[in-house]
Amino acid sequence: MSVQSAAADVDVDLRQLFASLGRNWLRILVFVLVVTGLAFAAASFATRYYKAETQVEIAPRESVYTRPAGSNNDGDKPILDEQGVATQVQIISSNEILKQVAQKLGLSRLPEFDETINMSSLSRGLILLGLKSDPMDVPTDERVLKKMREKLNVYGVEKTRIIAIEFSSEDPKLAASIPDAIAAAYIAGQGAAKSESNTAAADFLAPEIADLSKQVRDAEAKVAAYRAQSDLLMGGNNSTLATQQLAELSTELSRVRANRAAAEGTAESVRKALQNGGSLDSLPEVLSSDLIQRLRERQVELRANIADLSTTLLDNHPRIRAAKSQLADLDAQIRSEAQKIMKGLAMQADAAKARESQLVADVNTLKAASAQAGEQQVGLDALQRDAAAKRQQLELYLTNYREAASRQDRNYVPVDARIASPASVPSEPYFPKIGPIVGAAAAASLLLAAVFTLLRELFSGRAMRPASGARFEPIDEVAMPPAAYQEPSTRSEPAVANEFANRAAEPSWPEAPAPTQPRPAAEVEPVAKAKPVAEPESLAKSEPVAEPEPMAEPPEPVVEVRRPRSVLGEIDVEKAAEKLIASGAARAIFVSPEGDEAAASAILVAREVSDAGLRVLLLDLTASGAASRPMLDSGLFPGITNLLASQAQFSDVIHADLYSDCHVIPVGTADPVRAMRAADRLPIIMQSLTTAYDLVVVECGPADAQGISRLGGEATEVFLSMLEADDEVTQAAVKLIESGYPDLTLVTPLGHEPPGNPVPGRRSAA
Repeated sequence: MSVQSAAADVDVDLRQLFASLGRNWLRILVFVLVVTGLAFAAASFATRYYKAETQVEIAPRESVYTRPAGSNNDGDKPILDEQGVATQVQIISSNEILKQVAQKLGLSRLPEFDETINMSSLSRGLILLGLKSDPMDVPTDERVLKKMREKLNVYGVEKTRIIAIEFSSEDPKLAASIPDAIAAAYIAGQGAAKSESNTAAADFLAPEIADLSKQVRDAEAKVAAYRAQSDLLMGGNNSTLATQQLAELSTELSRVRANRAAAEGTAESVRKALQNGGSLDSLPEVLSSDLIQRLRERQVELRANIADLSTTLLDNHPRIRAAKSQLADLDAQIRSEAQKIMKGLAMQADAAKARESQLVADVNTLKAASAQAGEQQVGLDALQRDAAAKRQQLELYLTNYREAASRQDRNYVPVDARIASPASVPSEPYFPKIGPIVGAAAAASLLLAAVFTLLRELFSGRAMRPASGARFEPIDEVAMPPAAYQEPSTRSEPAVANEFANRAAEPSWPEAPAPTQPRPAAEVEPVAKAKPVAEPESLAKSEPVAEPEPMAEPPEPVVEVRRPRSVLGEIDVEKAAEKLIASGAARAIFVSPEGDEAAASAILVAREVSDAGLRVLLLDLTASGAASRPMLDSGLFPGITNLLASQAQFSDVIHADLYSDCHVIPVGTADPVRAMRAADRLPIIMQSLTTAYDLVVVECGPADAQGISRLGGEATEVFLSMLEADDEVTQAAVKLIESGYPDLTLVTPLGHEPPGNPVPGRRSAA
């Protein structure tokens, strides 16, 4: 901001602004009193209007005793939903009802509803000048209806079936009588509509009933003639005689066939027993013969006598021989009797077969007759259905006609509405309300007067004062000495950082460093930071610096710092980032044998690659969280230990770096012992992260080759972060190379400075 613009800035002096109200209190008070007096006068002399209200309930009025018998009443029920009540509201405010009320009460004779009565001279003059339309051009009924609609308000009470009819008028008695008359006219109109409907129904049903009676007689006569012509005699179960006989013969045929099969089977069994000389005792028909049973009993007695005689007599004794001869005769008689039984069964089977043949012939005859009767039954059923439908319609018409005629004769027409609350004559006008009008006028006038006073004080400039700090003392310009010549550079870095940058092209470990060469003076830069960067002890001595070329004026003395040269082939952060981008590496594993301070290399490299536009994630596997804590300013975020312990998901452990576009997975807050039990999941986690990100940077701390073996994969670069070229770093590098990492690269964070343009919305990385 310039001195002139700052001096022109002013502030509003609120104390001076509101003090103007106190200085002009008399003017404000007079204005309020005048406006309040005018409002009081206007309200006092204004025409008073009175309002009354009549409430009409929309509900069924049909009694359960007068409801038509057998009717479900769905068609007679009024529509009592929101749309039905709204429809009744429109009917109440219709022109027909309003005209009836206006004619009944003679509203056309009142000046309140017809302005042509007692028209003032001013109105007549305006009409003559053409400034006002002549009300005489409008019919009287329309003028009255227009005034009634202006004063009428019909609405349905919310969440009820009540319709309120409000009317305002200068006459309180008229304000109460008009809504009552409108409600009465509405109910009378509904009754007349129902009565007209009943009359129309009776007039329609009378000729229809006479016509239907003749049609029913003709249909029933056709049914009887068709049945006699077709010989469709009805038997039991509402079926034709042929069908019933066919069913009975079918049952008899089944029984005869069963008897024949049983007789044939039994005869065949007896025949086989007789032919094979088998026992006949197992056959039921033989056992059921009384003669065979007596012969069997005689056989048993003879066998008993033979047994008794055999104890004292020889077999050739005449008595024993006689007994055996009788026993043989009994066997022959039994077999002869069995043969007779067999012949009887055979004859019974032949008789059953003959009966079966006769029944089959009868069934076939009845089938043809039943089929013909079925075809004729179809035509008979059609005639019967037609007669039944006409008979049912006739009965329905007769019932409805009796109901309509009885209501018409008794003049009983229940209307689905009643006056729930008639209007009462109002005793107080609803307009004008002097108290609220005067109070509102006083408050409004006070507010307007106060606003007008404040605006006048503000626009006059008396309430303005200079802004604080807007005026500055003049500043004396001091001549600055000319700056020392230096090469143009995109960033201001210490000389040590430039020295590391010059060694980017040198081979990595284990090649020996190139001999130190004196640098030209153009490469020497001034110190950009207040705090110098520490150098290794082996590089404590700086090389001689060439003097700059003489200039027109002697420059001011400049403090210079030389950048140490690489001693182990290490590269700086920028060169490490360029190497990762150029090689297309998917993983970068950083080992920091010197501890947490050397973990800065992984952070800086990750940020450099992220600033180049790649998607980068840093995975912190140090015990102290040295790599993630500077990026998140806290160590309390869930991280890799929570993921290994199955306490979190990927979306819970990935966080954004506060100073760049890089993402980071911190150490986490879970139990390390529990997390290390699932260390076998690290390759799977690394594979998932490699798929999602262009580069995954892993800071392992002072780990060995075995410790980083689970983290490797395709396109993996291994870096060793160093601060000083001491024996510890050298031994760690040698062990990694001997353990299978010959492409090990040494990188140092010394001399690196964050870019001058930080990411918008983030703090500086310092």
